[in-house]
Amino acid sequence: MRLTSDMERQSERVEITISSRFENIELVQVIAEHLCETAGLDEDGSHWIGMAVREAVANAIKHGNKLDPKKKVSATFDLEDGVLGVVISDEGEGFDPAQVGDPLNPQNLLKTSGRGIFYMKTFMDKIGYSFTPGRGTQLVMSKNLASRSTAASP
Repeated sequence: MRLTSDMERQSERVEITISSRFENIELVQVIAEHLCETAGLDEDGSHWIGMAVREAVANAIKHGNKLDPKKKVSATFDLEDGVLGVVISDEGEGFDPAQVGDPLNPQNLLKTSGRGIFYMKTFMDKIGYSFTPGRGTQLVMSKNLASRSTAASP
């Protein structure tokens, strides 16, 4: 893990790489919540952003890297001027986000798939994906913490 800080610009950057094991998810979530609290976000807001990060890392481990502990998941957090940017990268083959079912659709209410992406969209301001063949998926999320605009609890 690498942590850099520039107090004059009010910025902080944390980079961590973990093996694809579910027991590593909490570590990444704690980093996200800590950065939110450092930026002055309340405990509830920090929790919901931590949940979005948790879901992103879980998806990278399970769906991206297919639970292969030899494959890595990288997380980079950039906190600058009240905006938290998060990049989660895996080493998997990628996926088509349009093929993920809407968990609010009545046909999907009892299915567990799609909920992680739904949480990320709910708790973050922006999310997007990029895919590089043979190099994995990169998920980019951001949240404006300065406005204290956190998603309502589910």
